[in-house]
Amino acid sequence: MHDTGTAADPAPAPDQGEGQEAQSRHARRFGLPIATCLVMGNIIGGGIFLLPASVAPFGTISLVAFAVLSAGAIALALVFGRLAERDPRTGGPYVYARAAFGDFAGFLAAWSYWITTWVSNAALAVAAVGYLDVLIPVNDHKWSACLAALVLQLLPALANFAGTRYVGAVQLVATVLKFLPLLLVAIGGLFFFDSANLGPFQASDDSPMGAVSAAAAILLFSYLGVESAAVSAGEVRDPRRNVGRATILGTLGAALVYLLGTLAVFGTVAHDKLVTSTAPFSDAVDVMFGGSWGGTAVAVAALVSMVGALNGWTLLSAQTPYAAAKDGLFPAAFGKKKRGVPTVGVLVTVVLASLLTVYNYTAGSGGVFESLVLITTFTATVPYLLATAAQIYFLVSGQRERVDRGRLVRDATLAGVAFAFAMWLVAGSGYAAVYQGVLFLFVGVLVYAVMAARKQRAATSDD
Repeated sequence: MHDTGTAADPAPAPDQGEGQEAQSRHARRFGLPIATCLVMGNIIGGGIFLLPASVAPFGTISLVAFAVLSAGAIALALVFGRLAERDPRTGGPYVYARAAFGDFAGFLAAWSYWITTWVSNAALAVAAVGYLDVLIPVNDHKWSACLAALVLQLLPALANFAGTRYVGAVQLVATVLKFLPLLLVAIGGLFFFDSANLGPFQASDDSPMGAVSAAAAILLFSYLGVESAAVSAGEVRDPRRNVGRATILGTLGAALVYLLGTLAVFGTVAHDKLVTSTAPFSDAVDVMFGGSWGGTAVAVAALVSMVGALNGWTLLSAQTPYAAAKDGLFPAAFGKKKRGVPTVGVLVTVVLASLLTVYNYTAGSGGVFESLVLITTFTATVPYLLATAAQIYFLVSGQRERVDRGRLVRDATLAGVAFAFAMWLVAGSGYAAVYQGVLFLFVGVLVYAVMAARKQRAATSDD
């Protein structure tokens, strides 16, 4: 039975910091630009640099899939903005799910999101080594590659340990450095655009709907990260206003880069070559500017992009456990901050991700590691489903303090579209990922049982 009392509680004010610690010169709340960069930086990792080649076999109809997905992601972003406006606390989906459905649903959102963050960090670091190898040969020996992956995880962690001020600075610089070259290719490609390179509108044997769905299955997870500002709402200045704006602006910015970048590559690289390309943006740069330096330029941009994503995801990995720890649903150590950052959460994430990284290089097979990465495509969607369901719950139940009557129809429509988008994400995860992901969730049930019992015992002893 869930804690029904939480649903009617008025939304408390956002975190006001940890006294003098929050006023430290190392801790600084994010303004709208930094919060927007957090969203955009976490959505755009390294996948953008391979996406054009990944969807090229379907033809330019894949751009339709991009447009549909962008609309779904924007609907989800708008829902997160509305939820954060009502309850602007750190934790995002965890906070909303717990407010609507009680402790257990909140814990599942926190647990699944936490798994997603540290497994994704390991995957990002391993993928980043592939781009680093273009600049510095590190893949000649597995231990040099492993060391490089560990360093790539440690550097963003150090920025997090230094405080939110430095996290924001790194995120701003990284987002600008990766957004500009991608936009340069996107805009520059218009001057070299040749419609003959586009190839057929539908290159596969599938029906139009089948082709869109197949392309969408590859692209679905390109928008994971839209919740970034909501998860860090307690660190955002004027969160009721800025979280929603940052979420929308960041998602729109990412959609712009995805759509224009893919279109530019489609128009500059011949379709038959693009289908087999392993570096589509490099090929586009070489066509646009000549020479063979495109690979180096794109490798630098990809490396900056992935380090920026690691920086943002490292912060998010600690924020949801922090919120859950404050409510007694995660160990108390996760609920302490220094310089505005939940340092224990960051430390545990780095350790777990590092252990998984070492395992990746020592196991001799990527099978288990790849399976874990696929599982995160499912666990990432659990908080989305719970958050959008919470919004629907607030709307249908008519809670006056949570629902704006003047926007009821619009909010209900957006919530329905966002829920459908989240379900599509789950379906796109595949049977194996959903099956194994559910097992990870069930492990969390045992953890919840222990934490809930401790919370109940503490409450009883205080009476």
